[in-house]
Amino acid sequence: MVRGALRGGRPMRGGIRPPFKKTFVPRHPFDLTLAEVFFPKVPQAGTVDDSALTAALLKRNQDLSPTPTEQTAIGNLVTKVQAVLDNLVLAPGDLTTCQLEEVRQVGSFKKGTILTGNNVADIVVILKTLPTKEAVDALAKKVETDLKASMKTEVLTKGDQHTIQTHERGFDVANMHAKVRIMIATLPQNLRKLEPEIHMDHKLMQSHLAAIRHTRWFEENAHHSSIKVLIRILKDLTRRFDAFSPLSAWMLDLIAHLAIMNNPSRQALPINLAFRRVFQLLSAGLFLPGSAGITDPTEPGHIRVHTAMTLEQQDVCCYTAQTLLRVLAHGGYKHILGIEGNTSIVREMSVWNGVCVSPLNAVYEKPTDKKEGDLEEDIDMIENENEDDGSDDGAE
Repeated sequence: MVRGALRGGRPMRGGIRPPFKKTFVPRHPFDLTLAEVFFPKVPQAGTVDDSALTAALLKRNQDLSPTPTEQTAIGNLVTKVQAVLDNLVLAPGDLTTCQLEEVRQVGSFKKGTILTGNNVADIVVILKTLPTKEAVDALAKKVETDLKASMKTEVLTKGDQHTIQTHERGFDVANMHAKVRIMIATLPQNLRKLEPEIHMDHKLMQSHLAAIRHTRWFEENAHHSSIKVLIRILKDLTRRFDAFSPLSAWMLDLIAHLAIMNNPSRQALPINLAFRRVFQLLSAGLFLPGSAGITDPTEPGHIRVHTAMTLEQQDVCCYTAQTLLRVLAHGGYKHILGIEGNTSIVREMSVWNGVCVSPLNAVYEKPTDKKEGDLEEDIDMIENENEDDGSDDGAE
């Protein structure tokens, strides 16, 4: 009698069951804004007056915005560098070591979310040819020469004189008032041909191409002024609170867009409600391992942006947001925004209108009986089994 068959020789219905396969099912964190129809608010004698918070947020945004002098300085330098690069696309002249395909502005300056004191603009130069280090050096020298030629009729002060400095991403054109960062990329079909010993880093090339897609998506979907205000405030939070420093600029763009635009009415939320919602979402576990998080809209597949953070960073971000949300609920917004006090509220107990807020502690503990490689393998198996890793090849 054949093993697995019933009496009489008839095989089992369905045959032999395949081994159990662990499947990752992401879950959306609780979002009061989306669930408000199911959880109606309790009638109160009066609505909560958030005018002071709104005024503080707008004032903080004004303080973080670049001054007119800074805007003029960075704008003038970007215009000059852009003109030189655009001319090299059409007429390279004696530049024979590389060929330029396209020049695109990216980053905070292009998006309108730049902070004061950080007068840096980013430009991505896509090469038709392979990006060798010698080619980048030659391009930097050519840009310097053409810049001097275009400015020879101008009366330059010492602060307006520019310098060129190369680095692993490309090169910088800077003066005493502003800096333009030139980031080198190549055509997507060339990425497979890169050799580490000869060409620039493959991952840096991918990140530069991704920056173009991020900027294009932002211009199409996140052009509302409230989104830019919230992004600028969140950037300041990442500078002052270490727990939020792993959040990249792209993560901040996406969570600001989510907090303001993703609601039942599809209309932009007021800045005070959106600011609270960011902390509510992070506190509810938006960027924790089991969460659906935010899917990168510019990548193929279902890439959740927060998987770029380690498990420890995700935990610290969550419990810090929970602490700050409690502080915010009791009127401590000035300390969160940096108008008063300092960041010790996430490390020490504080009292707000008679309410004691104690900082929370870490939940995640790194396993000691597993090697680091084994831990990463487990994370990939559980979380990314059904996700496409994606690449920039052919993404444009």
